Amino acid sequence: MFATSEIELDQSALENNIQFIRSVVGPDIRISSVVKGNAYGHGIFEFVPMVAKAGINHFSVFSADEALEVNNISPNSAIMIMGYIGNEELEWAILNDIEFFVFERDRLRKALEIAKKFSKKAKIHIEYETGLNRTGFSKTQLADVIDLLSGNEELFELMGSCTHYAGAESIANFVRVKNQIKRFNKVNKWLTTKGLTPNIRHTACSAAAISYPKSRMDMVRIGILQYGFWPSKETFIDCIKHSENRLDPLRRVIKWKSTVMDVKEVDTGEFVGYGTTFMATDNMKIATVPVGYSHGYSRSLSNQGRVLIKGHRLAVIGIVNMNLLIVDISECPQVEKGDEVVLIGDQGDNSISVASFGELSNQLNYELLSRLPRNIPRTVVNQNELTHKTTTNGLSKA
Repeated sequence: MFATSEIELDQSALENNIQFIRSVVGPDIRISSVVKGNAYGHGIFEFVPMVAKAGINHFSVFSADEALEVNNISPNSAIMIMGYIGNEELEWAILNDIEFFVFERDRLRKALEIAKKFSKKAKIHIEYETGLNRTGFSKTQLADVIDLLSGNEELFELMGSCTHYAGAESIANFVRVKNQIKRFNKVNKWLTTKGLTPNIRHTACSAAAISYPKSRMDMVRIGILQYGFWPSKETFIDCIKHSENRLDPLRRVIKWKSTVMDVKEVDTGEFVGYGTTFMATDNMKIATVPVGYSHGYSRSLSNQGRVLIKGHRLAVIGIVNMNLLIVDISECPQVEKGDEVVLIGDQGDNSISVASFGELSNQLNYELLSRLPRNIPRTVVNQNELTHKTTTNGLSKA
């Protein structure tokens, strides 16, 4: 392994999560896999085939460069750009049947020009402004959209109408989200009376799909849930409150691991690492791990983070460096150079979740995951198959 850490992606965990999502939204609602931000740090190159294998053939991305990546990996899938696409990239998108949001008139005008030039329909999704106040046409602006599209039916296919909710993961936004759903339905009905009927309506992200059944409509755009993480504790509680066992139905797809680089002893009264943020109050033993903030392990986890070594949950002490972190292994002195260190994932009976990072560092699941660098090697495994290959005494049959 020519790297200081590696990532494993579990196919069986992903399929479990897709099955759970399907059980929530029902059999008739399409699921679009959101793979923006390098598939939330999981690796777009590795993750897209995993999702396709799990039976999903629609992908949502933020920008044209991500759409190009997905198109190269899975050319027979439907791909939808939700955010940025430069006017100069529209030609490529239209010629390659890439779907894209329109939320400002210049993009729409340019798309129609290109469609006319090549006699190829632009596949558009009209985004409505319903209360997030980020992107989307207001009802007043939609009058201009109608003027642009009327009489040009041969230049576009209205794939969908859509919006995005203002914090569906928090109960504090309950009234705001409810009002957005009402506004969307009202505007969509009005647009239909003007002769523009979208093929599908889609408004729900992961949080909305769980907590707001009326938001599911014809398609849901699922990001964080498919990776095995909850948008928030509130979403999790809302989901399991009627469950008999109250267990988390999701499984984490990602496991991030490294190895112990060195082990040494520190005397009482000595400081550990840069500065004076941690002082040994007793004789102790420490291990260094070759992962730091340049690898996506946040510096804000200094003196707060946790890792797993030999099944023990151990504390990160001192300042997280650019390229390494230090772990207190005093309660597990048998740790040796080369031992596995789990940064995210399971080891023995213990687990380190990204949510635990978030609680310690005031960062979101989304932020921490998407910061994982692309150059960390990623491998796809099937944990169910690995488990089946292991006998009860722990010896592999393979």
